[in-house]
Amino acid sequence: MKLAETITGLAIMTLTSLLCGNPYALETTVDICKPGKEIQRETTSRYCVQFMGSSVAGGREQTGGDLKNRNRHIKRLEERIYVEKLKSNTNILSQNNSEIISSIANNTQILTSVLEKLTIENISCAANIAEQILKKNSKTATVPAVAIVSQLLDARVSELNFANETLTNITAGLTKTLQNFSLNGSVVQPNIAVRNILLKPNSTTAFFSAQTVSGSLQSENICVAENYSNDANNAEIQILVNVTKNSSSGNGRIGFVLYQNDKFFQSKNYKTHFNHTKQVISGNVDNATVNYVEIALKPKYNKMEILLHDYACVFWDYDANDWNTTGCTKKGEKKLRCSCNHTTNFAVLMSFRINYKYAKPLEIVSNIGSGFSIAGLVITILFQILTRKTRKFSVTWMLVSLCTSMLIFNIIFIFGIDNPNANNTRNSSKTNTVMASDCEDPPENPLCTAVAVLLHYFLLATFMWTALNSAHLYLLLLKTLRPIPGHFTLIMSIIGWGVPAVVVAITLGATYRKGKPLNYRQEEFCWLAVLDDKGKVSTKKPMIWAFLLVVAVILLFNIIIFVKITVLVMWKENTNLTSNKKKSFTTKILGTLSVAVVLGITWVLGYMMLINQETTNFVFSILFCIFNATQGLQICILYTFRSPIFKKKVTEMFSFVSLPDIPIYLHSKTYYLLKFRSKKNIYETFKPSETFSEETSFSSNDQTPTKN
Repeated sequence: MKLAETITGLAIMTLTSLLCGNPYALETTVDICKPGKEIQRETTSRYCVQFMGSSVAGGREQTGGDLKNRNRHIKRLEERIYVEKLKSNTNILSQNNSEIISSIANNTQILTSVLEKLTIENISCAANIAEQILKKNSKTATVPAVAIVSQLLDARVSELNFANETLTNITAGLTKTLQNFSLNGSVVQPNIAVRNILLKPNSTTAFFSAQTVSGSLQSENICVAENYSNDANNAEIQILVNVTKNSSSGNGRIGFVLYQNDKFFQSKNYKTHFNHTKQVISGNVDNATVNYVEIALKPKYNKMEILLHDYACVFWDYDANDWNTTGCTKKGEKKLRCSCNHTTNFAVLMSFRINYKYAKPLEIVSNIGSGFSIAGLVITILFQILTRKTRKFSVTWMLVSLCTSMLIFNIIFIFGIDNPNANNTRNSSKTNTVMASDCEDPPENPLCTAVAVLLHYFLLATFMWTALNSAHLYLLLLKTLRPIPGHFTLIMSIIGWGVPAVVVAITLGATYRKGKPLNYRQEEFCWLAVLDDKGKVSTKKPMIWAFLLVVAVILLFNIIIFVKITVLVMWKENTNLTSNKKKSFTTKILGTLSVAVVLGITWVLGYMMLINQETTNFVFSILFCIFNATQGLQICILYTFRSPIFKKKVTEMFSFVSLPDIPIYLHSKTYYLLKFRSKKNIYETFKPSETFSEETSFSSNDQTPTKN
């Protein structure tokens, strides 16, 4: 540790001596012009005295805090020297020496090439320098001056905070100067292109187009002509200016300035959320009157994530320091085309909507499975109600409540899960107005929100009733509680239907806001929201804490009860029973499945789908779809179709529609199928019995039936 501190201390002392002992040390990286050296020396020396005054002298051992303080001092020193260099360049510009102006332009270009150094203060200084250089129209300095502007357009948006009135005025002056410079200048840099055209005597139009390559402007991809060029079909931006010359004595001239982004035109009214380029094109006319200006734009944005919703044709209003639509109209709904009656800085403001991947209509498996589940649940509910006297009321009520919540959920799921907005193909409006934002929320659709609320409630209710069935089975089978406590059914009903209502109410109150339904639900389909604005799973969304977390707790409880019932009841061997009374393997399996289905254990597959592996996710998705889409049918098979009472009722029902008797002539007595009785007839035949016995042995007609 001491060795590291010693080395760091030596490094700091060396840097300090280089900076403070030699005020010209920084000249090795930036060639400061001679008249600026005195300013640089004075500034550097002043900050070196401050720095050295705070240093530790006498060879005292330095602590970690001392090293951190020295590092901070060095960083501040470098920043102050950087600012003073820009300020010194600004002060020297008052001289009209072309060599000095060129040197300042080159030095400032080097200073602004460091993106991390482009703070508000430094941007203001550099923009002021570029403006003054362009006004002087020095042939050797204009190219680096435009390069400075191009580099400033790379600055972080957060640094271009237009709450700073000074910076607003400086950038406004710079863009106006660039408009005037465009009439005679011609420079192309990665973020800005300046071109002009001299109109011929018979010409009344000028055309400009540009195509970017890897996000940068290049000279060979910029076209300036008198008329529209077919080579510009794929250009990102096109502008056509139609003019009338003021006099026959001189030729008109038109200048163009294209900004690759709008960082010099920060709007207070139009807010941006998406990362897409907003090009600004400027036109300036000399010795001519503008008749009209036409603009066509092919913007670049990620069409997989966002879709164009609407646009507005605007120009920059220097009086309001914001975008304005006066004198501009839209000429197309699908194509971005504008027409204006004046020249200035034009732009096309766009609003986008997220390209939601709306859920496709339910697949065949889900349709068939849900349909069978609905039919099975209806049969189970009716059977349980009609045969309620054959079992305890609490058992009937628990299963009917579970099936009812599951039935309502399946019906709403089939008919309401798809969002109607998927069929909404709204075109852009015909009115030309500035939007408040580049992000357009989809229509609120209260029906979809209501469906999400109902699905949320009834699915939570379904899981709550599985938990209550777990508790009920635990009391009946493991605790052998006799009788069931008083008001048990009422208490279970309050919990089963009330707790989900409380969870849904809290979720709505915490997330839903008028006009912002996507805080609660998704847009892709009518269900709880789970992803944030960046498309990532967010714990702040209700899907996590208002559903998955609650269901996970219930499933954990159900699994514990299921394991206990399976081990201690279903599969436990009773040595006191004779071999013919012992449960068969098939009976054990069916009993285990019956408990697993009614407790919703198969929903664990839904959590397995969260595994971030394509093959595994696909397998669990298929299994989840099969098992849970048919859960209602499984309950019907295991709890209704296998019931002895159901079998008896079905047999009785079909006995009324039996086939007519078919006599079989024999040589002796008459026998009857299923139940035997004697009957005097001329002929002896087999006839079906009039009554049914579950377990009846066959014997002759003079014997009575026996039960096993």
